[in-house]
Amino acid sequence: MIEVKILGTGCIKCKQTEQIVREVIAKNNIDATVEKIEDIEKIMQYNILSMPAVVVNEVVKIKGYVPKEAEVLTALS
Repeated sequence: MIEVKILGTGCIKCKQTEQIVREVIAKNNIDATVEKIEDIEKIMQYNILSMPAVVVNEVVKIKGYVPKEAEVLTALS
């Protein structure tokens, strides 16, 4: 199972990123869990300065922008 974390403080871009990630997982029947992290102290543990960010199995894959579906699919594979 893939563990996905969406890092962001709750801004519109963070919400869009979470929605895209969840849609890609559902459309492609990917076995994954998604956790939204808004606690700034937890986010700081990943050395992220620009949000939103997508972390896959504890590796930062996307940061600083809302990704396209294809980018999310690549990050999850």
